[in-house]
Amino acid sequence: MLTAFMDAVSHLGGAGFFIPLLLAAYWCADPRLAARATVILSFGSVLNTVLKLAFHAPRPYWTDPTVTGRESRVSFGMPSGHAQNSMVVWGFLATRTRRRYLWAAAVALIVLIGASRVYLGVHSPGQVLAGWGVGLVLLVAALGLEPMVVPWWTRRPLAVQVLLALAVSLLFLGAAWGLTHSLQDWRWPPSWARAIAAEGGRTRPITVNEAAAATGGLFGILAGLSVVAARGWFDAGGEAWRRLARLPVGVLGALVIAALGLACPDHPLRSFAVQALLGLWVTAGAPEVFVRLRLARRPVPRHVRDDGGRPDGGRADGGRAELRQ
Repeated sequence: MLTAFMDAVSHLGGAGFFIPLLLAAYWCADPRLAARATVILSFGSVLNTVLKLAFHAPRPYWTDPTVTGRESRVSFGMPSGHAQNSMVVWGFLATRTRRRYLWAAAVALIVLIGASRVYLGVHSPGQVLAGWGVGLVLLVAALGLEPMVVPWWTRRPLAVQVLLALAVSLLFLGAAWGLTHSLQDWRWPPSWARAIAAEGGRTRPITVNEAAAATGGLFGILAGLSVVAARGWFDAGGEAWRRLARLPVGVLGALVIAALGLACPDHPLRSFAVQALLGLWVTAGAPEVFVRLRLARRPVPRHVRDDGGRPDGGRADGGRAELRQ
């Protein structure tokens, strides 16, 4: 019973939960809020991948026979990605409210997710504390820099924004490549390999593929959000059936891209390109398709006319912005 509970709690801090949640929020509810959380989470994913290569520390059940590994994991353990992700996403959502009980719920959930990782034997308390620390620093930095960085970014031409997104992604990828290269002579200790095999896992060579996928996703998300912002975003409101109809359309497009990627040879460039295309599709491609299929609408900026000094141009409707397909 306790193991099942900890498994469920742990899931609330993983990418398998956050990605569908943020996708649904971006396509069907609040694109700007979901976009902000997604950018921070994507930066966190890249940073976590780089840090795990830098520390290449074992998970507890790999080295301690008294610890039972209740999940099969073959990636390094320092810092905890679940602890970091939970601090970033649940912490960010908590900052969007002033209600104390929601803050308390977010803190309790973050603590429980960290505790679940220790209980499941996949992280030590130190790795969880490190994940919380990295996530907190990232969240505070993002919230502090956003008022300066976002206006500066959006004032650049769109082509420059895309190039900046690529440069940021390649900078992280270069760091990951350097760390991977430094581990070329590193070998899995036999005791770690045996512990991983005992839980149904299998060791694999240290490559830059995972970092390439994470940085490709970051590039696609940053570039896609730059494109959709240049177009004026999109209206995620509308009837319930329109909102729900966006989900299969968006998911189908993502599946097509993923399937095309599987047909290509396994290579870091493929990992980067596929994740970049997925990021572009999710943030910019799918919303454009929603608009063209009339499942969503694109807001039209309000036109201000000098008509009797009224800011709404003297219109009887009070200057409400119209919407076009």
